[in-house]
Amino acid sequence: MTALAILALASIAFVGTHFLMSHPLRAPIVARLGERGFTLAYTVVSFGTLGWMIWAYPEASAEAPQPLWNAGRAGFGAATVLMWLGSVLFVGSLRRNPAFPRPGKPVRSFDDPNGVYAITRHPMMWGFALWALVHAIVNPTPASLVLSAAIAILALVGARLQDAKKERLVGQIWHDYRARTSFVPYGKGLHSADAFALIGGTLLWLAATWAHGALGYRPAGIWVLFG
Repeated sequence: MTALAILALASIAFVGTHFLMSHPLRAPIVARLGERGFTLAYTVVSFGTLGWMIWAYPEASAEAPQPLWNAGRAGFGAATVLMWLGSVLFVGSLRRNPAFPRPGKPVRSFDDPNGVYAITRHPMMWGFALWALVHAIVNPTPASLVLSAAIAILALVGARLQDAKKERLVGQIWHDYRARTSFVPYGKGLHSADAFALIGGTLLWLAATWAHGALGYRPAGIWVLFG
């Protein structure tokens, strides 16, 4: 088996176990192990399959190091902006989700979407998906594309499965909330992120792109100008 095939197998295991344990297998595992046991099992499997991907990536990357296309300046510029947006969405998602039920209280309605949740109802998932897209644009080697595809599928299909789960659980309440939000960023028009997301996301973007070059990888973001 080639190194790329091993990476693909690890990626399938990582994504597949997430979907299975988050949805069809969650209830039977909880019934058998309890919530704490489920959390422990989920964590072990998640980190185990993620570790397999990380272990497999360098050899797969060395096996076929040539990129399949050249992003050029336009592609790099677009990727830089998308990475900033992804960072803002991710940081903004760390504040309370308006559609997240309050523990111990019946769900009668969801708050109005605000901040990054007015941009998309899945800002964290889109943060990961944009990260994957950016790396596919600027580093289109076979290994990078496999890894990027795994992250994007996990994020976006996972977001759709979350929507379906909430629809089953709260029905019309979720329909009403979904009508006020968008799955795709800016699908309901232009909205501004809050100051927490804008400042925190920009700082994360600056730090992560600086570290990208400082750790010996390809210079990224605006730091290319100082290289």
